[in-house]
Amino acid sequence: MQLIQWLSKPWPWYVAGPLIGLFVPALLIMGNKNFGISSSLRHVCAAFVPARIPFFQYNWKKEIWNLFFVSGIVIGAFIAASIFNNPQPVDVSPALVQSLKANGIHHFSGLMPADLFSWQNLFTVKGFFFIIVGGFMVGFGTRYAGGCTSGHSIMGLANLQFASLVATCCFMIGGFIMANLILPFILRL
Repeated sequence: MQLIQWLSKPWPWYVAGPLIGLFVPALLIMGNKNFGISSSLRHVCAAFVPARIPFFQYNWKKEIWNLFFVSGIVIGAFIAASIFNNPQPVDVSPALVQSLKANGIHHFSGLMPADLFSWQNLFTVKGFFFIIVGGFMVGFGTRYAGGCTSGHSIMGLANLQFASLVATCCFMIGGFIMANLILPFILRL
């Protein structure tokens, strides 16, 4: 029972960070595999889309391990949510609460504010920007950058790839611009 209580609490950065970082050498040693999530969508599409599209004409079965990895993330999330469901609200800085309330966000009971991310908000202007336009931009940016944040920022930086350094810097700059300039404007719509 103590193990479950320990696992259900957020792990400190000095435990979680090295564990994530150890995936890089483990994948390289176990089979010369690259860590990343966004490529799994390409593998799924290659498995189900007719081979007439050149982008999907490759041996996706060679990368099936990635599909199992992503499936494990989804299954693990459901298991963790059902076993380790923490009824306590998410701790948010009082200064951030005031800032978010000034922008119309009032519900802090989950990991994502229901004021922004809910089925009811999907059909609003604000929801359309956050969920549809934002999702498209993340997908487009991932393909344009040649990988996602986990692929570049964890795997690419560990392999000392200059393109991953540039991509990670761009991810960070984009996040700062979004959080400080664009988000307040959209929240007022």
